Amino acid sequence: MRSDGSPPPVSLFAAAKVWAKIGLVGFGGPAGQISLMHQELVERRRWIDEERFLHALNYCMLLPGPEAQQLATYIGWLLHRTAGGLVAGVLFVLPGAVAVLLLSILYASARELPAVAALLFGLKAAVLAVVIAAVLRIGRRALTSRLLLAVAAASFVALRFFAVPFPVVVLGAGLLGLLGRGGRGGRATFAAQQPGGEASAQAAQQGPGPTATDGYSAPTVIDALAARGQLSHTQPSAARAARVLAVGAALWAAPMIALAAALGWQAVPVQEGALLSKAAVVSFGGAYAALAYVAQRAVEVHGWLSPAEMLDGLGLAETTPGPLILVVQFVAFVGAYRAPGALSPLAAGTLGAAVALWVTFVPCFLWIFLGAPYLEALRGQRALSAALTAITAAVVGVIANLAVWFGLHVLFGQVSERAVGPLHVLVPDVASFDPAAATLGAVALVALLRGKLAVPKVLAGCAAAGAAWHVLR
Repeated sequence: MRSDGSPPPVSLFAAAKVWAKIGLVGFGGPAGQISLMHQELVERRRWIDEERFLHALNYCMLLPGPEAQQLATYIGWLLHRTAGGLVAGVLFVLPGAVAVLLLSILYASARELPAVAALLFGLKAAVLAVVIAAVLRIGRRALTSRLLLAVAAASFVALRFFAVPFPVVVLGAGLLGLLGRGGRGGRATFAAQQPGGEASAQAAQQGPGPTATDGYSAPTVIDALAARGQLSHTQPSAARAARVLAVGAALWAAPMIALAAALGWQAVPVQEGALLSKAAVVSFGGAYAALAYVAQRAVEVHGWLSPAEMLDGLGLAETTPGPLILVVQFVAFVGAYRAPGALSPLAAGTLGAAVALWVTFVPCFLWIFLGAPYLEALRGQRALSAALTAITAAVVGVIANLAVWFGLHVLFGQVSERAVGPLHVLVPDVASFDPAAATLGAVALVALLRGKLAVPKVLAGCAAAGAAWHVLR
């Protein structure tokens, strides 16, 4: 502390070491990562207070993309402007991205080995349990009325049985929320909820940090910066916003245009970049919601990988630190590895993975640098809260659809799709039912919901059990 009681400033280098630590140990999905940041930044280091932390988190939950990575970028930006946001966001992602790339290379070259296949068998069952648990947890918090339950059910039916595109479902839910923001007597049809869903609630349940408003008088680092007039970059500016938008859009699009010029628009890495750019815009609701869209397009439309391989990728991504959305890196690697064109398979796969990272995370930085100065103007707006409430309910249906899709492909060896007019139905071959996968998935679900075990422990246990099953059978 300084003589005036304010904390000393944190250098960009010192902050980078903390962001690298969070990136290395950030397991457990967005809820676990947000809780880790709360402990490190609010409780332990006093960089930011509880109210401002949740304020930033709520804004990040309004955005498409991985909310935990965007929260890190936002806090880094508060502390050290654009450079701080870039350092925080990149270091949050980098360890997991390297791990997923190495696992993707191993998967493409060695997945046929019996030992690897046995481990992946167990991971698939665990992934199914993780997705089902996510549906139940988020549903309990988001579906607080019959109307919201109806929105979730309608979203599920539209996706599962009528093949309505994911963006249409999300945008339709948001429009419904806007139209229903006011009812009779001025009462809101879609009651405004605390943005942030499961992750925000879990972060809040960590207990109040030592803020100036909950019994602790010491100011935070950001409080001290504000007192010294060093937060001028948080003031909205139309000229600055225009510059950020122009630079961000150019960085987002230029590599894709150059790659298309070099390889052609039909090259798999270019097609992957186009798909994941769309996902980056419509992926409200976090990684599981985005995965429903990516899985539908990558597996069923483009055929870059099979449903079982999509499950393998999700299982591998669950075992690494960083955002779960890094599974798109696996999808892009496998798809490009199999259709390398003039490149070697390894070079094509690595290029696909790099494209996936770029088009997934460049928009995340753009949303923060563009919108964060306007955060105060966004807070408390009734229409925005109503739209978010409806979208959150729809996301529950989206994740339920993903759970059904995963479940059928984990439990049955053969699954076909039948269409009757606009109706699309997945029909499993009952004779291909796998009782071992069902048993292992049920045990994993009980361990998550009843035993309250952490996701990494469940994944490790299921991988070991899958290996043992393959040895003993």
